[in-house]
Amino acid sequence: MRKTDGIKQMPAITLKRLIKKGAYSVLNDIIKATGASLTIQDRDYRILMGDDDKRLLGGYPVELSGEVIGWVSGGDKAPSVAALLTYLADKELERKTLGRETLDKYKEINLLYNISEKIAASLDLKEVARLIIEEARRSITATGASVMLLNEQTKRLEIVSAFGKQYAEKANLTAGDGIAGNVLLHGNAEIVNDVHSDPRYIDGTNSIRSMICAPLKTKNRSIGVINMSSDEPVFYKAADLKLLTILASQAASAIENAILHKKKLKEERIKSNLERYVASQIVDIIMEDKGDISLDSEMRNIAILFSDIRGFTSTCEDLAPKDVVGYLNEYFTQMVDVIFAQDGTVNKFVGDMIVALFGAPAYLSNNEKQAVQAAIEMQKCIKSTPDSWIGNHFDTGIGINSGDVVVGNIGSPQHMDYTAIGDEVNVASRLQSIAKGGQVLVSRSVYDSTVDFFEFRSMGSIKVKGKKRAIELFEVIY
Repeated sequence: MRKTDGIKQMPAITLKRLIKKGAYSVLNDIIKATGASLTIQDRDYRILMGDDDKRLLGGYPVELSGEVIGWVSGGDKAPSVAALLTYLADKELERKTLGRETLDKYKEINLLYNISEKIAASLDLKEVARLIIEEARRSITATGASVMLLNEQTKRLEIVSAFGKQYAEKANLTAGDGIAGNVLLHGNAEIVNDVHSDPRYIDGTNSIRSMICAPLKTKNRSIGVINMSSDEPVFYKAADLKLLTILASQAASAIENAILHKKKLKEERIKSNLERYVASQIVDIIMEDKGDISLDSEMRNIAILFSDIRGFTSTCEDLAPKDVVGYLNEYFTQMVDVIFAQDGTVNKFVGDMIVALFGAPAYLSNNEKQAVQAAIEMQKCIKSTPDSWIGNHFDTGIGINSGDVVVGNIGSPQHMDYTAIGDEVNVASRLQSIAKGGQVLVSRSVYDSTVDFFEFRSMGSIKVKGKKRAIELFEVIY
C-alpha cells in the first residue's frame, strides 16, 4: 500500500535473467569451442542450459554479493564458466546500482527544484509549511503530518500546519519531550517504525503506529521539526528519511525567511507608529536596541518644552470644525518636524498645546541647547509657513525648563504613556503660560547651559506653586 519506500525497489538479478540478457551466446561459443558438456542450474536447481537428464545437486557456485544464485557442473570447464558468470553478475549489479544512484540524484534534484520554485514565491509562514507537507505527501505514505516550530518565548513546539486528525488536539512539546522534542534537541532525523515501543513517545488523541521526523535546521540551529506518521503499520526506510531530510532543509530556509519577513513587517509598523512621536534618529536607536534606551521609570535630567497657541479658541471660533482640525494638523506636522530635527521627543498634544522632551528616552549631548534651538525654529517656521492663514493667526508662546524629573512608562496595565513628571515639568508649563505670542521663555538652568550659544534678555523672577524660591526668567532673542 506504499507509494514508495522513497524509491521503487531494484529488480533482482537472477542467473536466468543474466543468461538471457547476453551470456547465452557467450556460453554457447565456449561449449562449441571446447566441446564441453556443461549444465547450468539456478539456485533452486532448475536447469537453464544443458540436458534435463543431467540435473545435479551442487557443482561450482555462481555468486553475487556473497550469495549463491546458481550452479555450474560438467567437466573441467565448469569452474571457469562459474567464475565468468560470477564476474558478469557483479558487473550487472554495478551497472544497476550506478543507474539507480543516478536516478536517485535526478529525483533529489528534481524535488529540490520543484519545492524551491513553489516556496520561493511565498513569504507567508503557514503557506510555506503547507507546501512542504503537500510535497512530502506526494512521496511518503502517511495518514498525518505536521510542521512544528519552536516558540522562542515559551520554548515549546507549536503546530503551524498539519493534516490528519491525530494532530487536532495534540499537546505542544518542549525541546526534549517526546520523539519530536528529542529530534529538535539533538538535531538528528529519526525513523521510529514502532512508536509504542519507544519510551519517548507521547500518545495523542489518536494513536499512531509509525513515524518519521526530521529537524528544521538553519546554521546549526533547529527551529522546529517536520513529522510524517501513519496510524497503520508502515515500515519507513532510509530512502524516506533522506527524502524528508531534503524537504526539511528547504523548509527551514524558507520558514526562516518567512519569519524574518514577518518580523520586519512588525518592526516597520512599530517604527511607523513611533515616528509619529519620536525623532527618526531616536526610533532607529530604539529599534536597534543599542542598550542606551530605556522606557522603564527612572530619574533623569532633561529639558522640557511647552508650546501653546495664544487665543486659539477665539481665533478659531468662526471656523468650521473640519477647518480647525485641518489647520491644527498642518501646524502640528510642521512643529513636530522641527522638534524631531533637534532629536526631541513629542510627549503629548493637549488641545493646541505641544509637550516635548529633550534627553528622554535617548540621551542627548546638550538637552537645553537642542530644546532652545527647536523653540527658535518653531517660531520661525510659523512665520515662514506656506499656509498664510496659520502664519497670520497662530502666535505661540513657548516655555523651557530643565532639571531632574521622573521619566518612563506611567499608567495602568490597560494603558500606559511614556511621559515625565515632577516640579521641573510644572515650571516649564508655567513659563509657557506667561510667554506672549512669538516669545520663548527659559529658566535659569536653561540659560546657564546655553548662554554661550544664544542671546538672552533677563525678565526678572516669578513665584511658582510648590517652589520656595522664585524662578528667574530669560527671554531668547532670535
